[in-house]
Amino acid sequence: MNRLGVALALWLLPIPAAVQGVGALTLLEGPLRVIRGTSVLKGVEGMRLRQGDILESADTGFAQLEFTGGTVVALGPTSRLYVHRHAGDKQATGKDTAELLLLSGWLKGESSNGAGTYRYETSSLAATTAAGTILIHSFGDATEIFVESGSATLGEVSGDGALRQPAPARAGQFFSRHTGKNVTSTTRPNPAFIEGMPHPFRDTLPSRLAHFAGKTIEPKVDHQASYAEVESYLRMPIAWRHGMAERFESRLKDAEFRKQVEAHVAEYPEWDKILHPEEQKEPAKEPEPVSHP
Repeated sequence: MNRLGVALALWLLPIPAAVQGVGALTLLEGPLRVIRGTSVLKGVEGMRLRQGDILESADTGFAQLEFTGGTVVALGPTSRLYVHRHAGDKQATGKDTAELLLLSGWLKGESSNGAGTYRYETSSLAATTAAGTILIHSFGDATEIFVESGSATLGEVSGDGALRQPAPARAGQFFSRHTGKNVTSTTRPNPAFIEGMPHPFRDTLPSRLAHFAGKTIEPKVDHQASYAEVESYLRMPIAWRHGMAERFESRLKDAEFRKQVEAHVAEYPEWDKILHPEEQKEPAKEPEPVSHP
């Protein structure tokens, strides 16, 4: 098995509860679907979160996530969040470094001094803060971001998922951008943003970690992810979907999953070498003729 295969196998093995989490789901209203590895889980309050988790809230749902450094993140209804990267050296700094991708819906992130640096990205805008409160609404090809308090930097996101040069953003500023257009800024949110904001976002998000102290709560596996359930994640910008092909490679054993990937391989060509490994091999060289004196 090559190094990538070994790493993937180790990533899929059960991890001890004491070290597996990057945070926890501490409040849930309505169902929450969690895609972990290739499995679809039913989210439950108190469950630990892992890097790579994809969370999808229901039409009337609400979820509160609390990360290891103290940052609190809330998801509104019909929202999709990918815990793309999360790391932290607790012994050295006690701080997190995280990159959370909001594919659609509503998000509120609250970070205090010492919590670490959190970047919240959408397909068109990204906000980064180490001490601030950020509200984001991502819908269609547009994103709206309100810096409610503290400080942040804000930058445009290109079509391949790369962050362009960020600039400082002040508390009270409201930004909006449609994909392919310039970002606009005002000194207050527009009425539609305020009206559509989930009600729990209007207040500070209190920590609920104490409710789950000393408990180990594991979500139940509902089923293996279908192509339809992960299609949008396979089509994410190239900078975001790194590793997705290897993650879901084992699902190619399912005939329908393989059929759909084959049909759309032009949209995510990194699957081609997995689907057709024999075509990636270099043709054998013809032996050179032996010269005789």
